[in-house]
Amino acid sequence: MNLSVIIPAAGQGKRMKTETNKQFLMLEDKEILAHTINKFEQEVTVNEIIVVCRAEEVDYCKNNIVDNDSLDKSLKVVVGGKTRQESVYNGLQEVDSTSDFVLIHDGARPFVKTQLIKKVITKLKKYDAVVVGVPVKDTIKVVNTDSMIINTPDRSKLVAIQTPQVFRKDLISDAYQRAYDDGFIGTDSSSLVERIDKKVKFVKGSYENIKITTPEDLEFGKRILAGRK
Repeated sequence: MNLSVIIPAAGQGKRMKTETNKQFLMLEDKEILAHTINKFEQEVTVNEIIVVCRAEEVDYCKNNIVDNDSLDKSLKVVVGGKTRQESVYNGLQEVDSTSDFVLIHDGARPFVKTQLIKKVITKLKKYDAVVVGVPVKDTIKVVNTDSMIINTPDRSKLVAIQTPQVFRKDLISDAYQRAYDDGFIGTDSSSLVERIDKKVKFVKGSYENIKITTPEDLEFGKRILAGRK
């Protein structure tokens, strides 16, 4: 199995309220993005890692993360787009022709465990599309444009989707290309696969596998690292 990893890290991180992009904030001894990259550096089935960032941050990413870390994998830095979907699309254009599968993981989600990565990859023996998530803890309400509640879905059937998400390469490439051609914007990669009537397997992940988006997330992340030590 040859696996390419795409790590979108081109978001502006406005909710973090810092001048520095959230992926480049320090988490203990290194940047959040560096923590994320290292998790996939350890996986033997990964043959390349593609980091997608903003044009003005390409040099910073290369000089401060890629070149400053002892990485054995092939690592490319690609310019992203205006949206996450555009960024992943750009990353897909750079995937090596020998790769059989593509794994997509948020650059600001550094606490994914290697055991979960292996678990998701193992599922590819049976499924063409696999995503990670957790059962929702709260009651979810559907509201209308007037903020009036109109429905309460059955919580037992609801999951909060995370990354990694992994797919057969030709499937995810086709899904993104068709979305691009149709001008369709999905909420995540798996939604584009669902859109073309393909099945997606859900795998239970971890509540620690958070995406660092706000200052509160960063503080929670520090506690996660301290707890793991």
